[in-house]
Amino acid sequence: MIDWKAFAQELGDIPFSDDPVRVKRRSRDFYWYSPVLKPQLDNVSGDLLVTPRSEEEVIRVASLCAKYRAPITIRGGGTGNYGQAMPLKGGVVLDITELNRVIRLEKGVLRVQAGAKMNAIDAETRPQGWELRMYPSTKRTATIGGFVCGGSGGIGSVGYGGLRETGNVIAARVVTVELEPRIIELRGEECNKINRTFGTTGIVTELEIPMAPALPWRDLVISFAEFGKAAEFGQALASASGVEKKLVSVIDWPLPRYFQPLQKALIPEQPIVIAMVAESGMQALHDLCRQFGGTIVFEQDPVEAEATPATTPLFEYTWNHTTLQILKADRSVTYLQSMFPPGRNLELVQAMRERFGDEVIMHMEFLLFDGKLTNSALQVVRYTTEERLNEIMDEHEANGIFIANPHVYTLEDGSRHKRVPGDQMGFKAEVDPFGLLNPGKMRSYVPVA
Repeated sequence: MIDWKAFAQELGDIPFSDDPVRVKRRSRDFYWYSPVLKPQLDNVSGDLLVTPRSEEEVIRVASLCAKYRAPITIRGGGTGNYGQAMPLKGGVVLDITELNRVIRLEKGVLRVQAGAKMNAIDAETRPQGWELRMYPSTKRTATIGGFVCGGSGGIGSVGYGGLRETGNVIAARVVTVELEPRIIELRGEECNKINRTFGTTGIVTELEIPMAPALPWRDLVISFAEFGKAAEFGQALASASGVEKKLVSVIDWPLPRYFQPLQKALIPEQPIVIAMVAESGMQALHDLCRQFGGTIVFEQDPVEAEATPATTPLFEYTWNHTTLQILKADRSVTYLQSMFPPGRNLELVQAMRERFGDEVIMHMEFLLFDGKLTNSALQVVRYTTEERLNEIMDEHEANGIFIANPHVYTLEDGSRHKRVPGDQMGFKAEVDPFGLLNPGKMRSYVPVA
């Protein structure tokens, strides 16, 4: 049994809270998207919320957790969808959002503290001519550390692929959880040791990432009479190497009818493509619209929309924000996470759409995967039972479509290979010998101390 009063006293002047309401609020994410996870995680909460203001304070907290054998779960913006930052075993919830400083930006390389919000990063770097290569649909609340440690890709992946693609993360500074914590600097491919590990493989305090030249962008909604034409247009736009783009999302009807701010612009019963295209690519986009029968029904400046609280940038209707928009009105649905194989992706998209009808409603984003263009999908599912949900996922996998199960909370069960990569498992043994970092998420790990 941990003596939390004694633990808190040893924190000294490091801000903390033991208020149960506040601690539980900061112990949650969007796990409730899943009707399977909701009953499992509803009552999860930490014991103490600790908010370090510097790396030195992170080191002090890590040392105390090792001393008291206290579980420690790192918390950023809390925008995960399957309990990534939820403390299954209680303990310390380490809120890193005070570590939010841009350290330097030189020659298109950004060094930044892990708790910096992604919209704040862009707001600071765009006047210097640089912007983030990619970000999640939760950009306005997510932290860069949470994105790298809990995510896989997002807006921008159509041009740069996922976070694990070579070159997308340059360096990560990691604090170990030991009696005498160490600082480890990972570089290049070593950074895969902390990518999408849910904070189980060290406390990331700083990241170094490549940026992209800041461009003038346009947000667009393009309407199509047929889903097949919308999908073909999406693939053609995503494939157009001469067009700078950050987002190509295809959303089947009836999902767009839940996008309330867009209702006056939408054509009823028609699927849409949401795109974010550089102004220099607008002529090509108009040409593709004519070729595939698309009609532009809405257009705005995404940078202005993002900076205006009352306005919705179109990326907040894509990726897993699509699911959120539906859940605002209908809590009976849930979603899948799937990746379609390059080359056969549109053929399989159409086959799954015909197979499941309105039980599984198609919503997909184009991206690069191992350098090849394909699409991922976050299909909206009309949920009935867990057994039926598993049948749907099994049938997708039987057709060669990879499912990353969003209705489980462990790394192993949600991964493509149903196991933790060896480099991540080995690194956890080095940085977390007592098994205190987000325990329960890497279920196959056995503490070495």
